[in-house]
Amino acid sequence: MGFVYENLLTLIRGHWALRQGLIYGPFIPVYGVGLIVFYLIAKKVNINKKTDKKILFHIFIIASFLGGLVEYLFSFLQEKIWGTISWNYENLYLNINGRTSIGIAMIWGLAFIIFSLYILPLFQKHKEKIYKKSMQIATIILSVIILFDCSISFAATYRQKERQDMLEPSNNLEVFLDKHYTDEYLNKIYNNAILVNK
Repeated sequence: MGFVYENLLTLIRGHWALRQGLIYGPFIPVYGVGLIVFYLIAKKVNINKKTDKKILFHIFIIASFLGGLVEYLFSFLQEKIWGTISWNYENLYLNINGRTSIGIAMIWGLAFIIFSLYILPLFQKHKEKIYKKSMQIATIILSVIILFDCSISFAATYRQKERQDMLEPSNNLEVFLDKHYTDEYLNKIYNNAILVNK
């Protein structure tokens, strides 16, 4: 869902560029972690369409804060580990170090309300199908694929940072990464990553 959202934004802004957070597949980890946070909150609060509006507003504020926090932490870690940033909200009103803003955090809160009221009930309605053996096997297979994607993406981009720091490969894995995940290749995938530390 985050992948679709990000790519629709580039279309709306009139400069199409494929946005993805991992080398393989349409995944952006900040949205995945955000969804996990949403799910954990939703399990605790159990809201529905009859929930009192004051309670709904308080939950919206909490979800906005947590969504903004996830986005802030991802931006901070990306800068500290890889020396790059993929988004900068310094031009937005009430931004927080350019990593998130009150407005963006409120979008996270709104997304949580939509998730809780419409998406989660849909999954719960069909949970018998979700817990079938075939779905459990599919979940394990997809989890392994995503774990591989996260691992190779982390390793390749970290090695790219080492290359930028003029560090020669010190083992076979780094030689493999240099050969198959060149700067040119990674820059096409992470086309919105801006180098901030040289």
